[in-house]
Amino acid sequence: MLFGDRKVTAVWVNFIYNDETHQQGKIMRGRLFFLCTLFISTHAFSFTDTLGVRQTGDFEVDGKGSASNWEKTGWVPLKQLDGNKADYATKFKILYSTAGVYVLFEGLDNKITTEYKNDFENLFNADVFEVFFHTDISIPLYFEYEVNALDKELVLLIPHLEKGVMGWTPWHYEGDRKVRKKVFVHEKNGRMEKWTAEMFFPYKLLSPLGNVPPIPGTCWNANFYRLDYDEGKMIKFAWSPVEASFHEFKRYGTIRFE
Repeated sequence: MLFGDRKVTAVWVNFIYNDETHQQGKIMRGRLFFLCTLFISTHAFSFTDTLGVRQTGDFEVDGKGSASNWEKTGWVPLKQLDGNKADYATKFKILYSTAGVYVLFEGLDNKITTEYKNDFENLFNADVFEVFFHTDISIPLYFEYEVNALDKELVLLIPHLEKGVMGWTPWHYEGDRKVRKKVFVHEKNGRMEKWTAEMFFPYKLLSPLGNVPPIPGTCWNANFYRLDYDEGKMIKFAWSPVEASFHEFKRYGTIRFE
């Protein structure tokens, strides 16, 4: 599709949603330009908020993280933000290639709490893993991805503007622009033990966002989340702690491509 003299390769269709965790947040007016090193030095969290992302060759995802490529990097824990749930440890891994970014989640669990059996439904109202990529911190625009234990997904581009937060779903979401993902529910002695989700995010989907594709030394802001509803209420997990909303993008951590 052409706009003026420019060819547009990624177009998004409007989709609006609201809930307790995905709520509107206020943002600073204007554009912010920071060097990655400056951002790291002024972005203070109680955890290690700069995560190195190692490079890999491309591989197939199976939902279990079986590929030997994952041995290149270690697990990163998510912190439980509320609730009294025990033994639901959650962690993730991340790698990147010349074609896209790989993410692997693992979360202990003993049951699946979701009724969402279709893509692009309000998956965040039930058990889900979530990935947020803010590739260019100079503008309040970021990518959100959700996947549940039934292997259903929600893909959004989020403009976080002064008047509110809106989600836009992708157009022509197919072929090499589609996220490759698999989910696997692990059982032990006939009972659910955990579930894992493995995803590949192609740069062709993220284009034309800034700093895509990344090169060694590129920094993005990002966050990695889990929601669990087994106790009848929302329990939140996050890599970079937030106060109330997963859309507090100024609280995201930094990932640095090595």
